[in-house]
Amino acid sequence: MSVIEAGSEQHKRFFCQQFIDTHQVFDPDSLPWPELSETDLAKLRAVPFWQEVYHTERRAGAIVDAFTPQIADPIVREAVALQGLEEARHAKLIQVMIDRYGLDAHPQPLEKFPEDLETAFIDFGFGECLDAFLGFGAFKTARQSRFLPEAMFEIFDVLMFEETRHIVFFINYMAWRERQKGLGSTRRQLKTLRFYSRAAKRLFGMAKRGQDANDGKDFAVTQTNLFLEGFSFRGFVEDCYRENARRMEAFNPSLMQPRLLPGIADLALRGLKVWDTARPFLRRQSR
Repeated sequence: MSVIEAGSEQHKRFFCQQFIDTHQVFDPDSLPWPELSETDLAKLRAVPFWQEVYHTERRAGAIVDAFTPQIADPIVREAVALQGLEEARHAKLIQVMIDRYGLDAHPQPLEKFPEDLETAFIDFGFGECLDAFLGFGAFKTARQSRFLPEAMFEIFDVLMFEETRHIVFFINYMAWRERQKGLGSTRRQLKTLRFYSRAAKRLFGMAKRGQDANDGKDFAVTQTNLFLEGFSFRGFVEDCYRENARRMEAFNPSLMQPRLLPGIADLALRGLKVWDTARPFLRRQSR
């Protein structure tokens, strides 16, 4: 396939149709949910973030649904409407898990959305990009540690694939949107940094609320060492970087993909490698 100009009419039709064509049909109730042992149930129930995750997924579906009618372009509107359906299904999947395994989470009232629903949608999109990139590494760590039975990770792999689809769609949507707005490269990059900064602030707030809900006490009792054994910052960044690359291989290479976070991770890993090389020399010099 010939190179597609980012933001062009051809690009718009291509990324929207790709998103529509890769939609999967499934019912969260009918997924092969495994029976968990009391030990595994205790670990699952002690994770302190289910309330936040459930609320975030419900809010995501509501934001996308509210924004969809404002989209003038019919094929973009169709694709975003489909994303709204998938986001609502993610919330349903979490709800099924909550009900099935007796997790301490329940629906909370959704906060009022701002009048500028497009900005709310963009905020959500960049937040999803950040969550997914970090989630790739955390998911791999939890899976390798066998924190829960493999059958649970297979179910959540379905959700992870859809989240990856969403961020690829969003990145392409933003390229198309910014071209319609006539924004240059510098302004686009500054906007991206601003929205990622806002996403990081929200993510840290969510983590703190999840910890404050039970002071992290229950979670500390449930074999947290499975996550932390052998943990290193470098290892986590490598997992995020490699898992991102692996999951992106499932998508048509003509589609644009997130570059900023993988680029930062790559730079950090290169810096750590340089530091490891220089550290013995610096130690000798300090003697």
